[in-house]
Amino acid sequence: MKLARAIHFDESDMNVFHSPARTGEWCVSGGFEFSNWSDADLEGKARQAFANGWLGLETFGRVTFVAVTQIEPAEKDQITRNLAEHFVQFYGAPSVEAAMGVAQSEIDHMSDLCEDHAANTLLTVARELSEAGVHESYRVITPQDAQLEALAVHGSLDD
Repeated sequence: MKLARAIHFDESDMNVFHSPARTGEWCVSGGFEFSNWSDADLEGKARQAFANGWLGLETFGRVTFVAVTQIEPAEKDQITRNLAEHFVQFYGAPSVEAAMGVAQSEIDHMSDLCEDHAANTLLTVARELSEAGVHESYRVITPQDAQLEALAVHGSLDD
């Protein structure tokens, strides 16, 4: 099974999100956070989180890029529980058990996004508000193969 982890190429996420995700934490789209938002909510750092932030499942911070990788069943179980607990604490779900199905659906959706991509493929998310609610689209950035010439040493060690 595949899922995606937060990745940072520079410090920009630290400046554009209220709470940035930590490098390496598992992520989901997290679009549910914006289900009741209107244009009036889209200001400053909140706008940036809405526009292109993935949701980390440890810190519940946001990140711009995620990288596809394998996830072990025990890790998947733990982050599903983390998300269910988040639903109880922040969204008023009646219990962790009641929230597990929705949390599982979020994890499964992210897994489906990742499944057909090679390891280290980068994903970005873009969101828009529409009459029907939040619309998400995804961009895939495939990993580049390393050039042998960039890594190989040419010449003889005998010289």
